[in-house]
Amino acid sequence: MLSRLGALLQQAVETREPSVDLLEAFTEHWKGITGYYLEATDESTPAKETDIPWRLKQMLDILVYEEKQRPAGEAGPCLEYLLQHKVLETLSTLGKAEYPPGMRQQVLLFFSRVLGQVQHPLLHYLNVHRPVQKLLQLGSDALGSSTEKEEVQFAAVLCAKIKQDPALLPHILEGKSLLNGKRAAELPACPEGEGGEHPQGAAAGIPPAGKAGSSPDTEPSSPRRDDNLITALVGLCKSQKSRVALKARENLLLLVGLAQEPAAARLLQRSALCQRAAEHLCELYGAVPAAADPADILALDRASWRSQGEAGGDGAFPGKESLAAFFSWLDYLDELARDAHPIVADAVAEAVCEKLFRGILQPQLLQMSELAILRATAMLTGTVRQLRAPALLRGLVLFLLGPERQPEAPGACAHLLRAQLIERCDHLSDEISLASLRLFDELLRAPHEHVLHSLALRNLEARGYAQRGPDERGGPEPDLDEDAPELEEDPYFTDGFPDCGLQPSEKPPLAGASRSVGQGHTNEVVSSFLCLVPEEAKTSSCVEEAGYDTYVHDALGMVQACRATAAPWGWPPAPRPLDACRPEAAFYEGHFLEVLFARMARILDQPYSLNLQVTSVLSRLAAFPHPHLHEYLLDPYLNLAPGCRSLFSVLVRVIGDLMQRIQRVPQFRAKLLLVRRQLMGLVPGEQIEHATLFKGVVVLEEFCKELAAIALVKVPPEGPA
Repeated sequence: MLSRLGALLQQAVETREPSVDLLEAFTEHWKGITGYYLEATDESTPAKETDIPWRLKQMLDILVYEEKQRPAGEAGPCLEYLLQHKVLETLSTLGKAEYPPGMRQQVLLFFSRVLGQVQHPLLHYLNVHRPVQKLLQLGSDALGSSTEKEEVQFAAVLCAKIKQDPALLPHILEGKSLLNGKRAAELPACPEGEGGEHPQGAAAGIPPAGKAGSSPDTEPSSPRRDDNLITALVGLCKSQKSRVALKARENLLLLVGLAQEPAAARLLQRSALCQRAAEHLCELYGAVPAAADPADILALDRASWRSQGEAGGDGAFPGKESLAAFFSWLDYLDELARDAHPIVADAVAEAVCEKLFRGILQPQLLQMSELAILRATAMLTGTVRQLRAPALLRGLVLFLLGPERQPEAPGACAHLLRAQLIERCDHLSDEISLASLRLFDELLRAPHEHVLHSLALRNLEARGYAQRGPDERGGPEPDLDEDAPELEEDPYFTDGFPDCGLQPSEKPPLAGASRSVGQGHTNEVVSSFLCLVPEEAKTSSCVEEAGYDTYVHDALGMVQACRATAAPWGWPPAPRPLDACRPEAAFYEGHFLEVLFARMARILDQPYSLNLQVTSVLSRLAAFPHPHLHEYLLDPYLNLAPGCRSLFSVLVRVIGDLMQRIQRVPQFRAKLLLVRRQLMGLVPGEQIEHATLFKGVVVLEEFCKELAAIALVKVPPEGPA
């Protein structure tokens, strides 16, 4: 048979009418395929053991050869025969029937090769378009299908064709033909308007193409809109075969990236893409074991969907593969939303918010079980770390913090979840407090302006914390109790300890000084923070460690990162003039800063890890370049309005408490130095009385150095005080 085909092809080259012999060979092979169904007696014989694969290969070679012999764009007789006699429709029906066994694989290969190798635009024709849609529907019958490799190859060929001609995308998604814009089912069966099934196919008992499962009096219905190339690719993205899943994800990204015209984007928006992608994300979330250790969840590196299947190996723990699968798919959706048209990106974000955030995470975050709260908070923290697509990030931020932008009122609760998460930063359980602080630390790294505005800036806009002159008071004075102690009489409280001999190492200008950070006195500001901790409580200079340059280096990196994040947000370079600020109520720092300041005030009595996390959050807030944040968190010279406090004033109170404790603890400095060495791993970690206090002092000193370094490397905001 091979020699016969060679002879036919050679004769086709030499004769004046080459198409006649090619067409004869083409039809002979097609009749050989349809004739198999008349002659076959053993229905269990696999398709690959019949002559069907060989005949299909010969038909493909003839089509390719014929096209090369004709002018570009001109369809030859064999291609016309393929279209007019519904060859592809008949093959798609045979593939659906999976007879003989393995026929679907052969059909998928044939379609992929014809569409990939024949240059003539075929997807424009109904008799190609319709069987293509039918084959795409077949891919959704069962996960783990034995034809996944062929299915993804077929889908990849279609995506390549759409990339060559993006105008095909809406028609493939909506089931339309490019011939006249009608829906596929309304068009004639072939370009010339001729139809009918192949006579050999009818004689063999093959169902008429396009009519399988329909009554004789009905036209073939167009494919359901939710079963198309998009859904086929989403299904293949779930494959357990990593190469199949990777190729499907790459081609789905390609397809979504091509849909940049509003019409095509709206088709994707209305397709099953968003819902099915979000549903798969929820399935993967549900597959994470309920007993997964929150510490293991947080220890995972940021996932990449391109490196899926690499979750095992060193450091494996129960549930790691499930966690990696969830975060990998989340990373994929994040990239998909970044590449997609805003219409599609918003639809993906809304589906994820509805199904995962509001449908699953919110009930878990609001429950009372401590273990469930820890697990849900850890998963949420990992989710915040993973997302960078603007649409998804916006949805997540609004889900967590709510849309409110006006100043907060004490005790008000406009958004329940936000209030709960902030309250948990000061929870009775240290573990829940630590997990919640880590969540906000990660949230502050997210490139979204609403995070900073909701947590801090909304309450600092009117600069109600700053002392005003008699003519500048824009809001009601706070109602102060006459018996209440003055909040900020003397930031160093030295008058209360006349005989103790405890003094700051160098006393900087007091909080009422007339000069400000904004006027260029960076050195005084740095000195204020460095000298805040008394000499009796300083130990960093007594141990072998890097000098102050290390703090400056770390602060520079954080400040630069915060500047880069905030650059698009249009923040002012200087504070608003006080005469332009008219606070409507007494100043309130807001729920978030209130909780952080409360935690900071108890730094001498809290676990070491909790103190580190509190100071980490405050340092990151201070590193952002907004002038009001800078003033409120980093200006020791700020004249505070009555009843107000700042970060520096909170630290001053802590130092006053520390000075009293130094007098009550014997051998304070020696024990403090020992604890410091233990924390550095220089000496064995033996039990020491008041260890929590000493560790708090170590963190306090480190924090003051961090603030000094941040103030040093930040460009001081210039403007009216």
